[in-house]
Amino acid sequence: MAAPAPAEKSEEEWRAILSPEQFHILREKGTEPRGTGEYDKFFEEGIYLCGGCGTPLYKSATKFNSGCGWPAFFEGLPGAINRSPDPDGRRTEITCASCGGHLGHVFKGEAFDTPTDERHCVNSISIKFTPAPL
Repeated sequence: MAAPAPAEKSEEEWRAILSPEQFHILREKGTEPRGTGEYDKFFEEGIYLCGGCGTPLYKSATKFNSGCGWPAFFEGLPGAINRSPDPDGRRTEITCASCGGHLGHVFKGEAFDTPTDERHCVNSISIKFTPAPL
């Protein structure tokens, strides 16, 4: 899947198209409360898109139950996700490569039984699920 062209919008344009909750998380790097997101315990087949710009980010085959209270994936689609260290250096933020929307954080070395030994801890509000075609 090819990613759409970069979604460059002003903060005012983002405010006009996102709900206040989406804006807070995607644009202001907020976090939804643990265990409250609609995709935490959701395991249907399909693709997870950026909740801001619609860029495909994750395949459902990479989602796993980490028990952390947020949707967890062990890898994103190639080129879809950027990583950058938080200012305190303790965590690595993940953002949509197309629009820069905040997704959550990635953690390594937690010994989950996944091919990458990574956990992309993602806010449900930052993503939108689209089912696999039948």
